[in-house]
Amino acid sequence: MFQSPLPQEYLGLSPEVLHDRITQARKVLGRRLVILGHHYQRDEIIQYADYRGDSYKLAKEGAALADAEFIIFCGVHFMAESADILAQPGQKVILPNLSAGCSMADMANIFQVRACWKALEKAGIADVTVPVTYINSAANLKAFVGENGGSVCTSSNCPAVLKWAVAQGEKILFFPDQHLGRNTALAMGYTLEEMVVWDPNADDNFGGNTVEALKAAKFILWKGHCSVHGRFTVKQIELARQKYPTVRVVVHPECRQEVVAAADDYGSTEKIQKLIRESPNGSIWAVGTEINQVNRLAEEQKEFDKIVFCLDPIVCPCSTMYRIAPPFLLWVLDNLVEGNVVNEIVVPDEIAFDAIKALNRMIEIAG
Repeated sequence: MFQSPLPQEYLGLSPEVLHDRITQARKVLGRRLVILGHHYQRDEIIQYADYRGDSYKLAKEGAALADAEFIIFCGVHFMAESADILAQPGQKVILPNLSAGCSMADMANIFQVRACWKALEKAGIADVTVPVTYINSAANLKAFVGENGGSVCTSSNCPAVLKWAVAQGEKILFFPDQHLGRNTALAMGYTLEEMVVWDPNADDNFGGNTVEALKAAKFILWKGHCSVHGRFTVKQIELARQKYPTVRVVVHPECRQEVVAAADDYGSTEKIQKLIRESPNGSIWAVGTEINQVNRLAEEQKEFDKIVFCLDPIVCPCSTMYRIAPPFLLWVLDNLVEGNVVNEIVVPDEIAFDAIKALNRMIEIAG
């Protein structure tokens, strides 16, 4: 989505002035306001978050706060959409910067997914295929899944959702992140030979596959990925082990399969935090996920003599998350104080109707 430039008065404000004005606006709005901060947000934003977490946890937190008229979601667009779908009647979800999107979510759009489904129908396998979309996807893809008997999943409940999907049909179409689908399926005991990759940009009509290959496959994985988690390599893990022989390596399941295989453990942002926080004093951790979360954990765990560092020495911020900056937060808060709602995220009713089916199905499966 397009974000218009900020008014000139917000440009060049010092950090001190921004902090004072944001703090004051929050006091004025009181309990009418809740600010949600994703783990990948910069510290300058996360300090104002009433709740921190991954996208699904935050969407549920916002909806559970019936007193909160305004939910400011400091994350990216698909997260704000999920929050709006789950929100209580009358709650308004606001994204401080409309240009905060997700490159992975953009790798699968509704036109491409519908074209894929038509191809599966032509191949005679759509009726035995269960669609599953990662929560990192647009609302209309969640609606597509809900309409066609599938489910949403998160990085933490993906195993439970895929186990359910396997029991429902002969095949699973998983999008938009191929790596989460592949890593989860492998952990469930399936083999690479039972998986094919669907390339939406392939020149043929079957995502770069033959009809025979599609019919033989158990998992049809969309050719999508996370640009941040794609930076992590086996070589980085090897270097970490050379430097710290007792290091524990934990990575996100959006990493490539060979990286997950070389790590000691893998899991969602919430699992990574839990593992490190509950580890013995003096532990050493190399982490394969977004740098803001890693740095925050490193600072938090210093008092327990733990060393926590990011596998990527070049640093790997999520560039779209970084678009949520203090001036944008102040701008939306000032407007709320004045009675204006800007950057509201509204999922149309006809999309929300089917999307909530898919989200509720996930909740029934995995809680």
